[in-house]
Amino acid sequence: MLSKLHARLGDFWWYSLMLFCACRAADLLNAFVGLWLVPKYVGKAELGAVMPLTQFANFLALPITIFAMAFMKEMTTLATNGEYGKMKSLMRGVFVGATVFLALALVVSRLTLPLLLERIRVAEGSLGFLILAAAFTGATAPAFQNALQALKRFKTISLLNIIGAPLRFLAMLATMPFRALSGYFVGQTATPAFAIVASVWSLRKELSVPAEPYWTRDTFRQMAKLLMGIAAYYIAGNALSLVEQTVLRQRLPDLDSAGYYMATRFSDIATFVACTLMTVLFPFTASLANEGKSTRKLVVKSALAMLAIGSLLALAFAVAGRPILALHPDGDKYAEYAWAIPCLVGTSTLAAIQGFHTNTEISAGRFAFLRWWVPINLAFAAGLLLITGYGYFKAYLPETWCNFLAQHNFTSLSAMIAWFAVTSIAKTIASLLELMRQD
Repeated sequence: MLSKLHARLGDFWWYSLMLFCACRAADLLNAFVGLWLVPKYVGKAELGAVMPLTQFANFLALPITIFAMAFMKEMTTLATNGEYGKMKSLMRGVFVGATVFLALALVVSRLTLPLLLERIRVAEGSLGFLILAAAFTGATAPAFQNALQALKRFKTISLLNIIGAPLRFLAMLATMPFRALSGYFVGQTATPAFAIVASVWSLRKELSVPAEPYWTRDTFRQMAKLLMGIAAYYIAGNALSLVEQTVLRQRLPDLDSAGYYMATRFSDIATFVACTLMTVLFPFTASLANEGKSTRKLVVKSALAMLAIGSLLALAFAVAGRPILALHPDGDKYAEYAWAIPCLVGTSTLAAIQGFHTNTEISAGRFAFLRWWVPINLAFAAGLLLITGYGYFKAYLPETWCNFLAQHNFTSLSAMIAWFAVTSIAKTIASLLELMRQD
């Protein structure tokens, strides 16, 4: 019966369904961690700092993330062609790159982390080392899981997701009672560290072949092009995310930022669904692009499926968000932020649709979308800084503009979420227009 269902759905939707079921089983435990364990040990005064600290970890890991994404594209090609010796050489390059960039990140972290912690009202303690560990294991693990993804080992990926969630939970449960935020990042490190070891073990047959030379003048030129395009993509996107999360934590009261964190635990369900589809989508679109076939049909199908799921989630949480939040021990406070859940689900859904398009373009080695992606992200990041921190620029801004900003509360949670929504709508429209122009 399962074979018939597989044949009827086709490989793409069959593997998406299989990975979705595995990931959702893991997400039940992750939801428990996000909604109960973290708020239990991280007080309301620091709960809102979890997301900007996570985003800062992503910022530190940007170089290795860019490398991993470029390697993912190449690994898909090498795995498709059965060139395992070259794939082995490429995976060794990930370890070398991670070591070099870790040394650079240590310097950057030492200079910038104290400034960030001061602005988001958090004591440093051992956070610096743990954030780096979480950043680099989290950024390096996908490079090895991508090899499984390129080989379409979706059963193995499903198993890694199922085991990784309990491992994260146990690591947090053991460490958070002693230092809540430090324990949180111990948990964030445990799962990707396990994924690296397990991925290498599951690839032992492919990696048992002798390593073959990979780097030639042509491959170096091709990799350089990939790295520059992916760097522009990630730097612009992470700059906007880091500014959004830092400004939100810096400008809002502790309770508002904590309420935002609780609301995002539900809206992230849309992101989990999107990640499942994207994991399966990348090798399929890369294969289509290598064969010279159109990728648009697969992207549109994924976008429509995501839009339907996001709409159902937004409707469900519009009705049930407040009662669910009220179940929490501090539910009388957090239930007031239930209105934010469907709004953030909508924003996450639009972000997923953009991601389907941009990641497909990267899998195909096309970077025309950067002509709108980079300007929109940087413009909205600069605009948010200007509007919420206009006091620093009073000497350079027209008086009427300063008076207008002073009369309107652009630093409220509702104003911040509206800004996120407008940003996401602008990027989605640009993405759809770009998609329509493709042959």
